[in-house]
Amino acid sequence: MAEHEHGTMDIKDQEQTFAGFVKFTTYTVIGILIFLVFLAMVNG
Repeated sequence: MAEHEHGTMDIKDQEQTFAGFVKFTTYTVIGILIFLVFLAMVNG
């Protein structure tokens, strides 16, 4: 097996993917909360 030196791998793509996932999840949760508040106001 090849030797691996810790900390030498380029992880830029993984970091961008994770940042996109976090942003998507945050916006989705905010959208769901707004929808639930709207439903609560409409149904009294």
